Amino acid sequence: MLSYRQGTVKKITKQYPGYTEVIVKNVDDKVSCAINYDNLTGPISVGDTVIINTTATELGLGTGGYDFVISNLNRQKKELTGLGHIMKLRYTPFQFKTLSVEEEESPYHKIIREKDSLDGAVVIIGTLHSMLSPIAFAINGISRKKSRVIYVMTDGASLPLMFSNSVRQLTNNNYIQGSITAGHAFGGDLEAINIYSALLAAKWVLKADCIIVCMGPGIVGTGTKWGFTGIEQGQIINAVASLKGIPIAVPRVSFADPRTRHRGLSHHTITVLKHVALAPAIVPFGLSDKAKMEVIIRQWTENKLNKHKLIIKDTSKEIKKLANSDLNLKTMGRGLEREIDYFSCCLAAGVQARELINEEQVLNNPLL
Repeated sequence: MLSYRQGTVKKITKQYPGYTEVIVKNVDDKVSCAINYDNLTGPISVGDTVIINTTATELGLGTGGYDFVISNLNRQKKELTGLGHIMKLRYTPFQFKTLSVEEEESPYHKIIREKDSLDGAVVIIGTLHSMLSPIAFAINGISRKKSRVIYVMTDGASLPLMFSNSVRQLTNNNYIQGSITAGHAFGGDLEAINIYSALLAAKWVLKADCIIVCMGPGIVGTGTKWGFTGIEQGQIINAVASLKGIPIAVPRVSFADPRTRHRGLSHHTITVLKHVALAPAIVPFGLSDKAKMEVIIRQWTENKLNKHKLIIKDTSKEIKKLANSDLNLKTMGRGLEREIDYFSCCLAAGVQARELINEEQVLNNPLL
């Protein structure tokens, strides 16, 4: 089920709070880049003897070429600190406690206990982590009027939030103002047991004007109708609706992906909107090419997605500004120029959210 090697830390290459990248030479004389999550395995230094998980790199999976430190043999002991008793990664060798926003020890317990509505809050729901940056940019990278944007990271892909370079960059640029990690994901400003309490915490604890929900890096897909972690988008649409929020679903669109199932409107989006989302959502598109939009509308009509609200936005201004930004924009290894339709739809979701926030339609749900 997993492969591992013992090795020696030769160099520290990057270091952020809770996250350290190191160069390790293992017992097979192979040199690799490994990630140490400091809160799990303790601090790490050059010369330390470590056990690294080499499974993903041996399989050639898309982890960016990283191994992961399982244990630092130079650290013989680590004590519990702080409050909290809610376990994440439960019943695994890495189970650890968090102070969950809901639990009795939390200073926010009373808020979460009493609140059961988002009170018309705008919630943008994506499927890929690469959607996060253009969405946040469309809300806070262009408009002079800044909004308080909170990111909720699900456990559909990467579990540690600190693995995301995008979150660091968006936080440093003040495009997002806080984060919550839900389920078994961890490392946010707040921890939550599930998506419902995460949404309520974003609205009432972190005071969000707008909430963006999507998984961390590394979606899982199998080429089958139901076997992909992005299917959570439909479940989150339902959660937002049941909490009386306004769900904006970001469509996955591409005319550059060589896989037929992802051309035009991806089969991921069709499955979510047709079969999983029981509540209606706003679905913005940012396509300016008439022929491409005709393809999308044909797919939309053929799949009978009309319970949702299709909206077309002009994102030409946003695309130009995004191209001149310092954001690292990649999806499936392709950048803005090749995947302009994908990023335009992400921008369209941000533009739609910005308009709803600025028009203060929180009590006038456009889906009703």
